[in-house]
Amino acid sequence: MPASLNEIKVRIASTKKTSQITGAMQMVSAAKLTKSEQNAKNFQVYAQKVRSITTDLMASQVITATTNPMLITRPIKKTGYIVITSDKGLVGGYNSSILKSVMQMLKDDHENQDEYVIIALGGMGADFFRSHGIDVSYELRGLSDQPTFDEVRNIVNKSVNLYQNEIFDELYVCYNHHVNSLTSQVRVEKMLPISDLDENEAKSYRQPFELEPDRDKILEQLLPQYAESMIYGSIIDAKTAEHAAGMTAMQTATDNAKNVISDLTIQYNRARQAAITQEITEIVAGASALD
Repeated sequence: MPASLNEIKVRIASTKKTSQITGAMQMVSAAKLTKSEQNAKNFQVYAQKVRSITTDLMASQVITATTNPMLITRPIKKTGYIVITSDKGLVGGYNSSILKSVMQMLKDDHENQDEYVIIALGGMGADFFRSHGIDVSYELRGLSDQPTFDEVRNIVNKSVNLYQNEIFDELYVCYNHHVNSLTSQVRVEKMLPISDLDENEAKSYRQPFELEPDRDKILEQLLPQYAESMIYGSIIDAKTAEHAAGMTAMQTATDNAKNVISDLTIQYNRARQAAITQEITEIVAGASALD
């Protein structure tokens, strides 16, 4: 019995240490989540301005859907997918949910790998696809907790250039959208060709523009920047969802550790009481034998 008591005490001490670690990780994730949510709000200001400029130009008949390849729908021969995951685990079902959805989509929409290109942001996704025999054309690992555009510039620009060079004919971004600290939703958003711009959103510019340089030069700069900003926005959103998932996972782990400690404490007290009762019984039995 003493050996059993010692074993329970060791388990209680070990679980308490684990609880302290997961509790600290929960607080770190919570701080990251707060900052990431603020970054997402700040980005929305920029994204809305870019969208506003583009829709105003459309309303002024400066651009049409037939003049720029970023707006033209081509026959679909190959599809590009940017899949955003984390680099590490300890984020609950964050990675499994998006990877499961992407695998099902590839199975339903494509007959073989020649019909799509995978671009992986995050080591978990890149390793997962390779383990399932799926080629990853490009990957990016080691994103910071609050990624800047400079960090993802190369792979975002590469994605847009691949579309412009007709390596693939449409581009989707697959990621977890942050709803709140407890909930995220898998999203698959079409980024290219640009099809969600509505000139009816424009509220000004009723008169024609006089532009310098010419229209085509402006489009060459504006539309790729719009697409790149939307992709970057998805990355920020996904990072926010990752921090929320990490916070929730660590909170759950901490709560579970506390429950285990409570159960072990009850088990320890019962075992200790049983040992005391047995000792008393042995003492009484010994005293009776002397009489």
